[in-house]
Amino acid sequence: MGVPYVPVLGLVGTDLLKRRDDMVIAVDPFDGKTRTVVAKAMRPDVAAFHAQKADRHGNVSCGYEAEVVMLAEASRHVIVTAETIVERLTEKEAAGAFVPGIHVDTVAHAPFGAHPAGCAGLYGPDKVHMAQYVAASRDDASFDEYLRTYVFDVKDHDEYVERFVPRHWRDPARAASG
Repeated sequence: MGVPYVPVLGLVGTDLLKRRDDMVIAVDPFDGKTRTVVAKAMRPDVAAFHAQKADRHGNVSCGYEAEVVMLAEASRHVIVTAETIVERLTEKEAAGAFVPGIHVDTVAHAPFGAHPAGCAGLYGPDKVHMAQYVAASRDDASFDEYLRTYVFDVKDHDEYVERFVPRHWRDPARAASG
């Protein structure tokens, strides 16, 4: 968006500002008295997110995760993984939020790429795996083992899907029905 900061409603009076050096309270320049929080605008080098559908031109249907549109607009480089790659995707055909290809640098086909989290409208979170993740995040040694198992010791996306996405999720009959 190219702005140096943005107003953030609803944070005045919270203790969040004690922990964040990128937000301050400012007086509304129009009425001279209302206090609001302003946050320094972010310009990420790289944004990566998973979507329901995309085309090779970078047009992306994000479902109802509209915040990824702002993320794509703000970032210098954008990488999208998608459940489905289609020949051509237009804003009219998108379900929910749409990111035009002008904001996207790379698109990769990655069925179940949101696992263990869910992909809205396609599959929910893997609750068993998420419980493992939460348990592993309680200390560094456990989390290192989690990363080794689910990230570093997996050669590619296909192996990850084969080893860790529940088999009944991958059933073609299930995919065809919904």
